[in-house]
Amino acid sequence: MGTIMKNKTIRTFALQATVALSLVASSYANAAQLLNSSYDIARELFTQLNSDFKTQWDAQHPDDKVTIKQSHAGSSKQALAILQGLPADVVTYNQVTDVQILHDKGKLIPADWQQRLPNNSSPYYSTMAYLVRKGNPKNITSWQDLTREDVKVVFPNPKTSGNGRYTYLAAWGAFEKAYGNEAQTRDAMTKLLKNVAVFDTGGRGATTSFIERGLGDVLISFESEVNNIRQQYGEDDYQVIVPPVDILAEFSCGMD
Repeated sequence: MGTIMKNKTIRTFALQATVALSLVASSYANAAQLLNSSYDIARELFTQLNSDFKTQWDAQHPDDKVTIKQSHAGSSKQALAILQGLPADVVTYNQVTDVQILHDKGKLIPADWQQRLPNNSSPYYSTMAYLVRKGNPKNITSWQDLTREDVKVVFPNPKTSGNGRYTYLAAWGAFEKAYGNEAQTRDAMTKLLKNVAVFDTGGRGATTSFIERGLGDVLISFESEVNNIRQQYGEDDYQVIVPPVDILAEFSCGMD
């Protein structure tokens, strides 16, 4: 399976993000400053998109220029920060529930937030994949392999990261499909979680633990992200594995 976030999808997302930012910026006047609260591994993506949007907006509104700031951490942690007072103008998270909670718990966005932008305000999607070291020395190809005693796993904490939550749900679904009953599914999940070398709060921290600290035998993250990591740190040194049973991870954006 190739990288899911293809160029066409990125262009679609760029357009949708531009629409969201435009709607927010239009509600301000005279040198508006906007804060985009986003998930941990989206720094580089939004650095580029925000710059492109600012150039376009400033050219079209010379008397109403905009400054865009970014805030990044685990998606669930970011949503909690907003509920506790972080003054974000746009949210771009990697799971629907972290946007929905801003309405359910804080009434900070409209109930119909998903209808305000195309594709239910989910401009792109990915799935979970494994990044292993050269040659895949532990022969890791499936979720079941992650329960073996000789395998150590790295992925973010599901309590603070959408990345980690998708990993948890993908593993649960794969085990449930393989075993067909809750007892064996729970047993497999217990074994997998015991094999976690470190629970970082977000995807970027998990990448640092695996790549720079050398922890674990496999890093689990979004397929788009592990392909980017492999390109950044050496295609000859790492290998991407997409498990045969996986999950659809939809990324959402919202605004007040």
